[in-house]
Amino acid sequence: VDDFYEGHIDFFSLSFIYHKHSPHFTVESNSATELVATAAGNIEKLLANRSEALKVSTEEEKRKNNRYIPDDFEIDPDFKRLVSYNTTAVHIPTDIYEGSTIILNELNWTEALEEVFRKNKEEDPSLLWQVFGSATGMARYYPASPWMNSSNSANKIDLYDVRRRPWYIQGAASPKDMLILVDASGSVSGLTLKLIRTSVSKMLETLSDDDYVNVVYFNDKASYASCFENLVQANVRNKRMLKDAVQNITAKGITNYRGGFELAFEQLAQMNVSRANCNKIIMLFTDGGEEKAEEIFKKYNPNQAVRIFTFSVGQHNYDKGPIQWMACTNKGYYYEIPSIGAIRINTQEYLDVLGRPMVKDNKKAKQVQWTNVYLDALELGLVITGTLTYLIWSLGSSFGPNGYYFAIDPNGYVLLHPNLQPLVGQITRPLFRETKSFLFLWRTAKFHEPVTLDFLDAELENEIKVEIRKQMIDGQTGNYTISTLVKSQDERYIDLGQRTYTFAPVKGSDYSLALVLPEYSMHYIRANIGDTITQAKCKCHLNYSYFSHRVYCKDLKPPDKNKNNTEFLMEFNNYIDTKTPNHPLCDTFQIFVTVRFIALSSLLVRHGVLARFVATDGGITRVYPKSAGLSWEEDAETYESSFYKRSLDNDLYIFTPTHLKENNCVILDDGGFLVMSNQDDDIAKIGRFFGVIDPILMKNLVNSSLFTFKKTFDYQSLCDPKKESKAAAGLRSVYVPTIADILNLGWWATAALSDAMLKEVCITEQTQYYFETNNPSFRGNIDCENCTRIYHAEKLPKTNLVFIIADAKLTCSSCDTKLLIQDEQQSDGPDPCELAHNPRYRKGPAVCFDSTENEQDPDCGGVSSLSPSLWLMVALQLVLLWVLTGSRHHAIPS
Repeated sequence: VDDFYEGHIDFFSLSFIYHKHSPHFTVESNSATELVATAAGNIEKLLANRSEALKVSTEEEKRKNNRYIPDDFEIDPDFKRLVSYNTTAVHIPTDIYEGSTIILNELNWTEALEEVFRKNKEEDPSLLWQVFGSATGMARYYPASPWMNSSNSANKIDLYDVRRRPWYIQGAASPKDMLILVDASGSVSGLTLKLIRTSVSKMLETLSDDDYVNVVYFNDKASYASCFENLVQANVRNKRMLKDAVQNITAKGITNYRGGFELAFEQLAQMNVSRANCNKIIMLFTDGGEEKAEEIFKKYNPNQAVRIFTFSVGQHNYDKGPIQWMACTNKGYYYEIPSIGAIRINTQEYLDVLGRPMVKDNKKAKQVQWTNVYLDALELGLVITGTLTYLIWSLGSSFGPNGYYFAIDPNGYVLLHPNLQPLVGQITRPLFRETKSFLFLWRTAKFHEPVTLDFLDAELENEIKVEIRKQMIDGQTGNYTISTLVKSQDERYIDLGQRTYTFAPVKGSDYSLALVLPEYSMHYIRANIGDTITQAKCKCHLNYSYFSHRVYCKDLKPPDKNKNNTEFLMEFNNYIDTKTPNHPLCDTFQIFVTVRFIALSSLLVRHGVLARFVATDGGITRVYPKSAGLSWEEDAETYESSFYKRSLDNDLYIFTPTHLKENNCVILDDGGFLVMSNQDDDIAKIGRFFGVIDPILMKNLVNSSLFTFKKTFDYQSLCDPKKESKAAAGLRSVYVPTIADILNLGWWATAALSDAMLKEVCITEQTQYYFETNNPSFRGNIDCENCTRIYHAEKLPKTNLVFIIADAKLTCSSCDTKLLIQDEQQSDGPDPCELAHNPRYRKGPAVCFDSTENEQDPDCGGVSSLSPSLWLMVALQLVLLWVLTGSRHHAIPS
């Protein structure tokens, strides 16, 4: 194999071409420390510009500015949608009456922001969306654009509310330690318990990853709703688990407020566990009662360090005085949730109370906060990431396809990483790399959920990476060179490679930036060509060429990806006649890549070889002969090509099985995929995982240590929602909307959500196999019930292949035939209960606004703002009565 490929790949010719053109380039060193410092400095400047633009917007005087601007939307190349830079647009939540006095006043005075937004855009053209969100739910954004229904639900109900966006939640109040206390006594059974379950679920949605939460329910005694025995980080997985646990709470026994509050205060008092360490809150959901539990508050909360918010749920005749007293005495607020329509707004208004200290401490509170990554409801892609990616891309590429930047926040979540790539339905997501375009579009079902991918989940975890993560969160500067497992681009293989991690904090933010370089990226080629770049003229009559979709020159249209770019080459030849190598619009390095690649036209195909190709870092692939290029299916972007990236990490010949079809003399690659077989029945299985072809043999290859495996999880997958089994379902009470619900737009919006069957964020599990040892030979016996299969395996030198001879499968039909699955499958992921016992390191807020001296506010709650007018309800009932009696008079006789 070695002699054959050395003779046919013709490395000597490639080496000759390399040295022939050596006067045109120099080999330079990559200084990881300088690269990180430069990138971090540029990000610091960008965030500072964003902060300044934000301050200008918030300090704008509230003035009237009435005028009418006609719609003049045009398709914008940056946004890829209709926008207008002449005006702003406004979004008001479905359950808010747009004709109310408060909304009309806000519409009036926020028009002044239009001019501010426009000036911000002029001063910083890279600004994308600018959004102002108010406590009423009104959002004004610039540039104006027709609102899109991002939920893609069939009924087109718009459930967007700016007050539930991650940036609004994190900006409205300091981080929270929240204990949700649920009354599970017998009196809340039926519809009241259903309302409590829904209310708790909506309350959990108001929490961000900076918050900590747990749910406790009580009747005769207090118990944890889930396996969590302490407050846990309010990330997507933990909140989903708590939501599921709340659905299993049943009503029985009597109300014991003392027991419930004792456990709640004990939870909040624990200091030896990870938590937010700022606002401490207890949220009580109950139908009411006569007990005040006054002695409990005197014992556990004498200084009102813990705020108590109480929610009277359902329609009942209980005295609201005791639970209203609990809230007012403990710096909280009292709310009423008589029906489902009052849930959404009343479970988020507590943020206004928590924001009081921030408002009163005006000077300290005027700091810009940066959120983690989340999908933008305006469908421009990942907020923050798109901007950072463009900034990194603008620095240029000098470290190859396996080098990359990444950034994390104080929670350890990545803001920028090659593996931060949300799915769109069944479409594979684009990669965030320094060589890629920076604008992406997604449509996803649950855009309100933040994209929380921990650094240790974005890569294959080891102890040193845990330490790197901790030091980055703490804002330290460092450098580590480690051996680590690397998952391939197509997620089918795992390689062992060496990587150097260099990191530094981004000043003016809580972010930390890192650069990861393989050992072969410590140097790069710098072009050094003449006064003109006519050397790059292309003669392509002998071959078929593919160009990646990169910007070679900013004023030259990029080539079409995965297409033969004859037209682009002609335009390129004409273009370089007039440009110099130092032209500011051109990437000199990529031009030089073209220069040295032209000479490869002399590499002709030899006898016995169907085709040869050369792929380069510059994103150019040339196939010989031209006839072979007509059926070429590999990705033209070499930075996204699995075979190209793997070849850099291995001193071997890397073979990739085709997906055509497969075999008992077999050749497998290092991922356990079939490359060749001597069995006709297996020809159709070439490229498939061997564990589904001959599972018992594959198991023995693992047991003999030829292969080992690692299970990895993808936390960014999208799956179909799970449907409840109708066969196993018991009798349930039917919810009948009250007149208060019918009068409330919030009920219609909430009811519509349950009908929308949307894609859900889920976890999938995949198993990757790889060679465990460097031993070249393996042999063994496969013992079944009444027979034995003998096998022998030999690794092929200087390749990623292994040749296996084994007795035919038919000789032992009694063997276990349970398949080994390598493909991605839906999974519950790691046990959240176990993870809660060993939470990952994070850093809390630098400044906390949880209370102020002499905080007194006489307004501590009352009747729900969404409660409809009594006279309106009576009037509607009379109308309904008239309709019903009228229908009887006009009934059709049987």
